[in-house]
Amino acid sequence: MIETFGTAWETLVVIFSKQLFSIGTTSVTALGLVQVLVAVVVAILVSRAIRGALSRIGLRWAPEDRSALYTIGRIIHYAVLTFGWAVGLSIIGVDLTNLAVLLGALGIGIGFGLQDTVANFIAGVIILFERHVRVHDFIELESGLVGEVREIRMRATRVVTNNNIDILVPNSEFIRGRVTNWTLDEADRRIRVPFGVGYGSDKEKVRKAALEAATRVPHTLTGMAHRLPQVWLVQFGDSSLDFELVVWLTPEAVKLPFLVKAEYLWEIHSSLMEHGIEIPFPQRDLHLRSLFGLDEKTTRAWVAERQSLDDSQRAVKNP
Repeated sequence: MIETFGTAWETLVVIFSKQLFSIGTTSVTALGLVQVLVAVVVAILVSRAIRGALSRIGLRWAPEDRSALYTIGRIIHYAVLTFGWAVGLSIIGVDLTNLAVLLGALGIGIGFGLQDTVANFIAGVIILFERHVRVHDFIELESGLVGEVREIRMRATRVVTNNNIDILVPNSEFIRGRVTNWTLDEADRRIRVPFGVGYGSDKEKVRKAALEAATRVPHTLTGMAHRLPQVWLVQFGDSSLDFELVVWLTPEAVKLPFLVKAEYLWEIHSSLMEHGIEIPFPQRDLHLRSLFGLDEKTTRAWVAERQSLDDSQRAVKNP
């Protein structure tokens, strides 16, 4: 039994000591690859532990300050991984002071299709340092994507839409295109909710009804005198007086623009109904000047006759 174990051990030593390839003048064996792998795994575990500690610390911080800890965590992650690779390569005897071969291989790799990967990595570093886009920010990209930033990784940023769909956006898109950050400096935002009423409506009553609707929606920002809800008459429409309810939202509501607008419209409709204010529908008035070449008087007489005949027919069908 002992002899069998010794023979198996010698066989494993021979296999793991056999050269697989070389880096410069350094021969790389299977045992060396295992050592490099162990060093990298240890670095990943250390990075994960540090980031976990930072996350627990961030729970005691204000939400707007947690993005700074996230940036620190990502930088530490990249630094620890780099250190792990350096330690692993040192263990197998790679001279880190002479990286010409590795840089040459990296240059060839970039030339054969890693340009986008490198560009996205550099863009990710720029995003983390500039902090114009942070985790938990609510953004809108030039492509039309709207959602909350949940994670900024090496190649792509994870954005979650209001429909709870995860979308991975290449980091370079944040650098090359226009980004609208709804929560960069201040989370409070104002929205304008359009609605229309009949031309005969009392404007003051319309204002009162819309403001009552705003108070019933929990997303309305309160306690700030310079950010109270307002009602604006913005246009004389074809069939209605067009108003807008202008209201400031709470920070939580900023990330739910479609749901919030729907709730305001719901309450506005209910409030207008309570006050007996007409909500018009599109309509057109037709003025006949002539019909089939007849003069105006004859045309009006013909229209009146047709109207009388139609009323008589309806009376017969519905006595």
